[in-house]
Amino acid sequence: MAQSAVSETALDLESLAADVVALAIKAGASDAESVIREGDEFSVNVRMGEVETLKESGSRGLGLRVFLGKSTASTSTSDFTADGIRQLVDGAMALAKVTEADPFTALPETSEFGSLSADQHLFFDDVYSLSGPERIEWARRCEAAALASDPRITNSDGGSFDASTGRMVLANSRGFVGGYRSSYAGVSAAPLAMDTNGQMQRDGWWSSARSIAFVESPEAIGKEAARRTIRRLGARRVPTQRVPIVFAPEVARSLIGSVFEAASGDSIWRSASFLAGKLGESIAASAITIIDDNTMLLPSGAGGFGTSPFDGEGLPSRRTVVVEGGVLKSYLLNSYTARKLGMQSTHNASRGLAGTPGIGHGNLYLEPGTLTPEQMIAEIPVGLYVTSLMGFGNNIVTGDYSRGATGLWIENGQLTHAVEEVTIAGNLAEMLKNVTAIGNDLVFRGSVASPTLRIDGMTIAGA
Repeated sequence: MAQSAVSETALDLESLAADVVALAIKAGASDAESVIREGDEFSVNVRMGEVETLKESGSRGLGLRVFLGKSTASTSTSDFTADGIRQLVDGAMALAKVTEADPFTALPETSEFGSLSADQHLFFDDVYSLSGPERIEWARRCEAAALASDPRITNSDGGSFDASTGRMVLANSRGFVGGYRSSYAGVSAAPLAMDTNGQMQRDGWWSSARSIAFVESPEAIGKEAARRTIRRLGARRVPTQRVPIVFAPEVARSLIGSVFEAASGDSIWRSASFLAGKLGESIAASAITIIDDNTMLLPSGAGGFGTSPFDGEGLPSRRTVVVEGGVLKSYLLNSYTARKLGMQSTHNASRGLAGTPGIGHGNLYLEPGTLTPEQMIAEIPVGLYVTSLMGFGNNIVTGDYSRGATGLWIENGQLTHAVEEVTIAGNLAEMLKNVTAIGNDLVFRGSVASPTLRIDGMTIAGA
């Protein structure tokens, strides 16, 4: 069951965060902001039926950001004693006194702060409901299902089970105090298969959710991991050519992540993005609509992995349309980059313990189309269905895009043989314009999601 009530520990942390802010103000800060994060995690990996690694850990940290006019500095600590907190405050104040002033540095205005009041179902207490031996057995079952799926699967990088819970608390000198708890559980398998020539291939699959009740069964994940591994056997290169490329959802989401990077306020104000100066202009095919929604619930009823009641500065979470009908509608901004650009924050601040707030997305996704992946592939006489990408050949400044790829060759609308050791190349600005089909298979397996995508006009560099 989702838990919305705060525990006594949670109340203590909120009081502690507010007390640290008060100490900083007493020490001479004109403004201050404190963040506390605590969490615990369990992870086990089973390889060939035996436990290979097992980890249980917990952590707790406190960060402080202080302002002296337009100068700011931050420090962090894991020492929650009175002496540790005193050193934290003194250290931050000393750094602020020698930091150069920045006219754009400040907390948001008091009227901007807030938190969504509805339960967003981010925390479920069942992620640790399995005993230690049962968690190990989930990992073992996942790997065993993969190994039993096909005699060509002869080895494994393992089956795993992971669970974690966490809490984040934020307080500042302008009256904001807020916190929330979150949880995670997941299972995965990574089998290895060998063909008749002794060539080995590997792949994998996973399922994760806020609640263990929404995690797919270990057997289902193991079988799917096996299917994905077997289809890679017999992979070969194809000649260099220009053909339509279909991106499977698990790789298409990286393209949506690239749009986020290019639309991030940090990239925009530095003019280090191919989307700089493009607000209000058509930058993609008319079928493209990209949403950043920090408030959404998944079909299961749980909050998404990018859902939260407030952002890293204490501004209430919201839904932002980034691209609509191919038109760039909004950049993604925290309060600092908003001031730099003469705009308003989109409530996309992200926050670690130390340093200034960055920019993060919530649940970032491309709205689905109406075609099934099979229908999209059936329309292609010759092309490549990409199932994994390698490398980081993605230049946000110029839009140049080049990645190593593996996948399946398309001939006469059918998937034929596996492909490896090729590079796909294009330019993000052109790729967004050349999206010719969008699948109906949008599923959130993380905070960034995309359905299947077809992009024309890209080059495959192969044999």
